[in-house]
Amino acid sequence: MLIVKSKYRIARRLGAGVFDQTQTQKFALSESNSQKKRGRGASDYGRQLMEKQRVRFTYGLSERQLSNYAKEAYLAKDPSAALHKMLEMRADMVLYRSGFASTRRAARQAVSHGHMTVNGVRIKTPSMALKKGDKISIREGARKSPLYAGLAERNPAESRAIPSWLDVDEALLCAEVTGEPQYSPAEVGLDYSTVFEFYSR
Repeated sequence: MLIVKSKYRIARRLGAGVFDQTQTQKFALSESNSQKKRGRGASDYGRQLMEKQRVRFTYGLSERQLSNYAKEAYLAKDPSAALHKMLEMRADMVLYRSGFASTRRAARQAVSHGHMTVNGVRIKTPSMALKKGDKISIREGARKSPLYAGLAERNPAESRAIPSWLDVDEALLCAEVTGEPQYSPAEVGLDYSTVFEFYSR
């Protein structure tokens, strides 16, 4: 219960999108009412820090992990697109985007517990970077788990937003990375350029 409460406090500060549990209409209404009571806007540093924290909590990263991703992405031709690709192509995120985990946290745990294979090889590293052509699957030994039994019935495809860069086979509990995630600030809801501003201070 304490963990849930702390998540709601963080989400009130950073926005509902940072946690799956706070992406509800009830929370959004509560947040809208509370924003009316807040004071002046944040400084440039405060704005940069806020956005950096939003990205970090959204993807469940440590400070060091996000810093390393940002440093590497900054060297690319399009840093924001590169950072988005790095974050979305993590093994745990691909599992989550495929619909085989209900939350990002559940996806991280599933990978850590060895429930996932990549190209037939069992992995336990949520941060493993996948690429176009990679195939993920729920490991045979984990398919009998209540987490995956009857998953298609409990979580039908039409109720999920499977990204276009993934080809998912619900019946076989597998998916293939057929493309790359594209970054659109409006769709993603995260401003990576502000994150780069924070780290370039």
